[in-house]
Amino acid sequence: MLSAEPINFVLTNWIPRRTLTRFMAWFSTIEQPVIRDLSMWIWQLFGGDLDLHEARKHTFVSVHDCFIRELREGARPIDSTPGILVSPCDAIVGECGVVEAMQLVQAKGFSYSLEHLLLDRGLAECYRNGRYVTLRLTSTMYHRFHAPADCEIEEVRYVPGDTWNVNPATLKRVPNVFCRNERAVITARLVESPHSVTLVPIAAILVGGIRLTAADLTFNLTYTGPQRIVCRHPLQRGQEMGLFNHGSTVVVLASDGFELCEDICPGHRIRVGEPLLRLEVSRPDDA
Repeated sequence: MLSAEPINFVLTNWIPRRTLTRFMAWFSTIEQPVIRDLSMWIWQLFGGDLDLHEARKHTFVSVHDCFIRELREGARPIDSTPGILVSPCDAIVGECGVVEAMQLVQAKGFSYSLEHLLLDRGLAECYRNGRYVTLRLTSTMYHRFHAPADCEIEEVRYVPGDTWNVNPATLKRVPNVFCRNERAVITARLVESPHSVTLVPIAAILVGGIRLTAADLTFNLTYTGPQRIVCRHPLQRGQEMGLFNHGSTVVVLASDGFELCEDICPGHRIRVGEPLLRLEVSRPDDA
């Protein structure tokens, strides 16, 4: 019997990806009850469980309105432990670990260059021997992402690109997917330590754009503005940073000195505000 995975790979990648993405960016905003209800039924049929009990509202004018839903107050408690970087989004942990030889793992058998991802050699050097976590958002998850710590956004870089699917079926078959796709590189200075953190939200097929609410910027396939923007924008831990118009991926980079928190491994489900990375504790024999 033919596995569903290769079928999924073919159907979601070997199609006019950019054209379909532009179409869905328009179609999902149609405020017509029949279109909305039918689209949400199909979405749940193929996308899995859509849990709206934590949403701030339960009636939506369009599919897009549901995609970018906010959560009710207190739905995501934010861990306040000093030295902790919390998860910026609800996600499934993909690959994670040490940035070795300036390479990150995409999937078994595939690695990719950190410099290629960031398109900035100097910034990439800041994360040599640091830590990374790939966070995958599924289509029915909460699609907003938040500051992992008290920080100040220093720069945002927009990288235009393709819209390959970023699901496991594609990551196992297509090299350098994250480096091929449209993305934003958000660099921030931490307030409570000399370390830095960079978040790379990566778009994918059917993603109509990446909205950075913190910096009042929207990136999509029609964006023609500056690709490097200096931002001196302070954020508190857990404060909203931006949103996707559909499920996608966030790569979190932390400079050398951090380690993965307990339970952070491929396949682990995590939510906004839960511990993701922590500053390593010096041992007496390290002196």
